[in-house]
Amino acid sequence: MTRLLIAYHSTTGGTRQMVEAAVAAGREAADIEIVVRQAAEASPDDLLSADGYLFATPENLAAIAGVMKAFFDATYYPLLGKIEGRPYAALICAGSDGTNARVQLERICTGWRLKRIADTPIVCTHAQTKEEILADKTIPEEDLDRCREIGATLAAGLEMGIF
Repeated sequence: MTRLLIAYHSTTGGTRQMVEAAVAAGREAADIEIVVRQAAEASPDDLLSADGYLFATPENLAAIAGVMKAFFDATYYPLLGKIEGRPYAALICAGSDGTNARVQLERICTGWRLKRIADTPIVCTHAQTKEEILADKTIPEEDLDRCREIGATLAAGLEMGIF
């Protein structure tokens, strides 16, 4: 069966909500296996056994979250030359910008020679104070709709073999 791996990190729940929306839409759109792993638990074998990927991360200090960086550090070289051409999409949850996190994540995927199937949305929570940054997040429906579209597109495209 075709397999989609979703690797993510979430501390305050925003990225988790985005992933949940993408997973639900992906399961509605296609009959494929969707495996969800927190980045700290994902392994090179998880990536190697998947046909496509969705990576989701919060922006922390103008970069991908450290846990996501550690995930990529642990999997990048063991998989270099083994997963080229596989499709991926990404989701970024940011407090104010997210651009650097998107560039950083997409550059890693470019190094793996993955094929990006959609523009990477940045969901901005506008959290600026310490209290807002550390607080649990609630992602608005219109932003979750973008995540659903990514999940459905990636899952359906994998099932149909168009990626």
